[in-house]
Amino acid sequence: MIKITLPDDSLREYEDYPSGKDVAISISEGFLRNCVAMEIDGVLFDLSTEIKNDSKIRFITTKDEEALEIMRHSAAHILAQAVSNVNSDAKFAIGPVVEDGYYYDIDMDPVSEDDFPKIEAEMKKIIKEKTPFKRIEISKENALIKFKDDPYKKELISELEDGTITLYEQGSFIDLCRGPHVPNTGMVKAFKLMKASGAYWRADQTKAQLQRIYGTAFFDKKELKQHLYMIEEAKKRDHRKLGVKLDLYSFHDEAPGMAFLHPKGMEMWNVLLEYWREVHREAGYVETKTPIMLNKELWEKSGHWDNYRENMYTSEIDDNAYAIKPMNCPGGMILYGSKSHSYKDLPIRAGEIGLVHRHELSGALSGLFRVRSFHQDDAHIFMTPLQIESEILGVLELVEKVYSTFDLSFHLELSTRPEKSIGTDEDWILATEGLENALKKYGRDYVINEGDGAFYGPKIDIHIKDALGRTWQCGTVQLDMSLPERFDLTYKGSDNEKHRPIMIHRVIYGSVERFLGILVEHFAGKFPLFLAPTQVVILPMNEEMMDHSEELKAELQKKGLRVDIDKRTESLKKKVRDAQLLYIPLIVTIGAKEKENNTLAIRTLDGTVRHGLSKENFLEKILSHIKNRDIDSDYFKGLE
Repeated sequence: MIKITLPDDSLREYEDYPSGKDVAISISEGFLRNCVAMEIDGVLFDLSTEIKNDSKIRFITTKDEEALEIMRHSAAHILAQAVSNVNSDAKFAIGPVVEDGYYYDIDMDPVSEDDFPKIEAEMKKIIKEKTPFKRIEISKENALIKFKDDPYKKELISELEDGTITLYEQGSFIDLCRGPHVPNTGMVKAFKLMKASGAYWRADQTKAQLQRIYGTAFFDKKELKQHLYMIEEAKKRDHRKLGVKLDLYSFHDEAPGMAFLHPKGMEMWNVLLEYWREVHREAGYVETKTPIMLNKELWEKSGHWDNYRENMYTSEIDDNAYAIKPMNCPGGMILYGSKSHSYKDLPIRAGEIGLVHRHELSGALSGLFRVRSFHQDDAHIFMTPLQIESEILGVLELVEKVYSTFDLSFHLELSTRPEKSIGTDEDWILATEGLENALKKYGRDYVINEGDGAFYGPKIDIHIKDALGRTWQCGTVQLDMSLPERFDLTYKGSDNEKHRPIMIHRVIYGSVERFLGILVEHFAGKFPLFLAPTQVVILPMNEEMMDHSEELKAELQKKGLRVDIDKRTESLKKKVRDAQLLYIPLIVTIGAKEKENNTLAIRTLDGTVRHGLSKENFLEKILSHIKNRDIDSDYFKGLE
């Protein structure tokens, strides 16, 4: 008899060796239909696996996170089988699950999206057949014989340790795989092939170029439909396209991975930096600036020369090696160490919007999201051990203030000590408890990532969520026990002895360029008034209204508004349409009536038009809206 503890902690006895399927169906047939795999004593297995010892079972159902990954892995095998059915000469490399789907690398003739209908039709046949995924265990020697005609599988198998190799078979297709898989191909309810590209075997340009076919899959057709809708929405919001459309920034071959900001982009840039400086002054920060290029000795001292040099741009000056900074931290250490400090001086909160350069592979560059040159809104906080909790709490409150201004929600993750780390156990306990206590006092839920901290200290990562529900890791708060030691930073304590300060690295925007790109996509180019590069556009009805329009522009600019005049000899209808396509929040039309009565006709992006609005009322509402950094577009609330 086998004793099995079920998910509800009840205990059942079974004769012989029941499979996971047997146990699931003993609960109910309806329950079995939703089961994907099972976990036995913390290890994942197929439902077909026999349970041979007393065990605790957790079933993975279609509602569990792991289920989607398992099913998508099975979908990758179905894709491979479909390709093998239509192309018997294809050789198969690897087919992993990735974010939002899966891919399979295949040695075959070039594939394009035009080939997808034929492959998808074959996949539908395989799914309809509800063929079981069968696990096969063989020796390494036999596995090499079985895949003797497939160089990629042979290479992978040869690198495995001697012993049992696992394969999976569905119908006529057999693949090297660790598993687990869904019970049968019919559990892949909704799928779609997304794109195809070339990929070198093992990312090595000296090896064969394979065809990488990407796909996605869901348990429900509605989920697939929603996913495809979100992809289309993301395409519409692509910051690279909107940057061109709205004349914000551009990229050029003369400086790959380095953004050129246009005047309108600089308007937004300055809004971000002015706001950053305002809230940091209020939070007790001072602003600093350190050189962009520093000598080799500094980078050796910080550890970057040995561990990060391949990502650094270097040069030689007066026979000495220099490097353009990839981060601001070492310069911040020099600043702190340039004079002596007392415990009474601490905490010191020193911020820097520093220009840094990091060498990224050209294939990894992606608009503002992955660049080689960017500005980090770094700050280094030097403090005593007793100040850890309050300073972390202050950073978290500042983070919330900044992100909420841009209508961005976020979640928190605490990463603890990794296997390879520096510092004493006592240091790590003190640092981790400081972060945890601050998080508890802050009062928001957080996730713990065991062992995922930096080698020099624990950290809190802050992941923002945009309008499409996508998450971006922008902010981070890291306790560092390495650099203060490397740079021999000290302060004099109340006991008149020297002590090592505790230091926090933290960023909120992260990369200012990347944060700008996120905002472009978050708002889809329809920025709140305080952030819009052009807040008001004036449309004179005809040439006779031009002087009055110029006077109005000058008056509004004196009040701090960002204003343009459309002087083109186009129809008013076209001018309005063009302004709307540029997402300008306030469109002011000036005709004879407005000039005579010294009033304004205002059109907003939602199509609402207000006539006869006085300049006084207009300015009062608009300036208040901007000052408060309101997100909504109800600029004239309360006005009749």
